[in-house]
Amino acid sequence: MTKRVLVVEDEPSIAMALEDELTHHGYEVEVVRDGQAAVDEGRDPRFDGIVLDIMLPKKDGFTVCRELRALGVRTPILMLTAKSQEQDVVRGLEVGADDYVTKPYRPPELRARIQALLRRSSEPTLDTYRFGDVDVDFVRREVRQGSRPVALTPLEFRLLETFIRLRGRALGRQRIIDEAWGHDTFVTARAVDNQVTNLRKKIEPNPSEPRFIFSVRGFGYRFDG
Repeated sequence: MTKRVLVVEDEPSIAMALEDELTHHGYEVEVVRDGQAAVDEGRDPRFDGIVLDIMLPKKDGFTVCRELRALGVRTPILMLTAKSQEQDVVRGLEVGADDYVTKPYRPPELRARIQALLRRSSEPTLDTYRFGDVDVDFVRREVRQGSRPVALTPLEFRLLETFIRLRGRALGRQRIIDEAWGHDTFVTARAVDNQVTNLRKKIEPNPSEPRFIFSVRGFGYRFDG
């Protein structure tokens, strides 16, 4: 099935190059050139992915990404930016982007990143998942470590479910809040850290030296189970 990608880029030459590259490799591409159009079109669930520039008229890419996530849009978002400063990358991930590429980029690299992003997002929903000696049953909402049941609170289970679903990705604390607590919920970064500490105590062989839930300094956490 042909994948549909929304490209949000106000520079005509870059937008055209992106459209040509992706179309040539079998994607169906729609291009919009400002942030408000990106929010309007990005709500369409028929899109499989969004390539989003940061510097846009009307609304910048950070605002677009934040608004789409607040609307419940789960479509994978890859951000394009001419800025290489770490704080801009971190900010993009914190507002809900799934990946980023800095300009100038090579078209094959960008296409490979888009393919990887769409492949991850199209993975089937899991009924069960195993990491180490921990078994998670999403249908029964039960966790076992070996033969021993692990008692998780509803919030701890949602947190673990978030980590497994988004495994391998660095998740900022705000992204974790949005996924596990819900949008428009006031939760402090300290509360996130406390919940992660509690979860580690229950599923990590040695919580002081985690094997599965890793801290990403100055940003958040990454699950590598």
